[in-house]
Amino acid sequence: MLKIYAGLAVVAVAGLLAGTYFVALQRNANDPFADCRASVVAGGGGAIGGPFTLVDANGKTVTDKEVLAKPALVYFGYSFCPDVCPLDGARNAEAVDLLKAKGLDVTPVFISIDPERDTPAVLKDFTANLHPDMIGLTGTLEQVQAASRAYKTYFKKQDTGDQYYMMDHSTFTYLMLPGSGFADFFTRDDTAEQIATRAACFIEKS
Repeated sequence: MLKIYAGLAVVAVAGLLAGTYFVALQRNANDPFADCRASVVAGGGGAIGGPFTLVDANGKTVTDKEVLAKPALVYFGYSFCPDVCPLDGARNAEAVDLLKAKGLDVTPVFISIDPERDTPAVLKDFTANLHPDMIGLTGTLEQVQAASRAYKTYFKKQDTGDQYYMMDHSTFTYLMLPGSGFADFFTRDDTAEQIATRAACFIEKS
């Protein structure tokens, strides 16, 4: 039953984000990014993102204004994740390098949904293995939950009674722009090249 409820929650989050994939619905004269969009967010992009206070890999308390001072790819995951999070993190890191080759400076951000195990030191090692510029963030459970709510993500601990538990979670990557906030989201099906191409479109028009 736990997996059924988790699956329904992920579907609900996906429904909020996806809505439809028809670019034509976003081709609006008042939207400067209309040519860049490949997705529509139910309720509008303003529903995604918001203030957060977390702790970085050096143990420093930081806010969203500090972390998202330049374009960023934001992902919620955890270091003990056996496959999905490392693969998504590596793909996002590759997208950042592709953007850098275009002359665009983008920060990869990894927000832990497992603060119980993901201490700043653990995240420092994890993110360093993915990309030298990746910012790893953790905090108290309450801080992480607040950030998750702001970005409309889902996570739930599979309580196995030991330290080897897994986490159910959504796997979207968000493109955030300074000043305007949420720009677009990417799914697991998007490649590094697709992320870089779409992100570059938004950044160059911002």
